Amino acid sequence: MIALYIAIIILVPVIAQIIRAVVVSSVMPVGSVDVIPGLFSLTYSENRGVAFGLFQNGTLFFAITTAIVIIICAILLFKNYKKSKLFSVALSLIIGGGLGNLFERIFHGFVVDYLSLSFFPPICNFADYCITAGTVCLVVYLLFFSDFLKSDKAKERKDEEA
Repeated sequence: MIALYIAIIILVPVIAQIIRAVVVSSVMPVGSVDVIPGLFSLTYSENRGVAFGLFQNGTLFFAITTAIVIIICAILLFKNYKKSKLFSVALSLIIGGGLGNLFERIFHGFVVDYLSLSFFPPICNFADYCITAGTVCLVVYLLFFSDFLKSDKAKERKDEEA
């Protein structure tokens, strides 16, 4: 199963970079392309901040912070990948998305955002959505499938039952 998680970690940044190259060559010259009018468009945007364009011009700080989060997630993944598929996929998506954005920050000084939804104003990219999906999966795992939030008494009962 570890091969699946490694594949996700590798494929997410590769796909992100392929999409980025297409967006830079096709969308950047025109600025925006309606895919589904009034709902979804591809809009070229250079993001020098973090999620949703917040905290602009902190490239070095965000690169270092992203690298630290990736390392922590990788350690958690490789120590616990046998525990839960949901947990492992969640961390793999977060790592892969983080790597996709980290590569852009390091090699270009900014992240190219391009996915624009009419009902969600911030323009994002594929890696951002992978990080978001991974984070949602991680929260679901922590809330409903792990002992993380269970009381000590509930944990003791579970241990006694086993």
